[in-house]
Amino acid sequence: MKLLASGKVKHKKSGMRHLLSPWKSKGKRQAGATVYVHSANMNQTRRLLNF
Repeated sequence: MKLLASGKVKHKKSGMRHLLSPWKSKGKRQAGATVYVHSANMNQTRRLLNF
């Protein structure tokens, strides 16, 4: 996870380690993307990233 200058937290999606053979290419490509933490969890995540 990474805290950005805007205050948002960016993280990589989970589920890309193994058992990927039945997945389509589009699903693997989208699952490997980075996303922002949802606003409902933002305060909890910022508290955990206190460094």
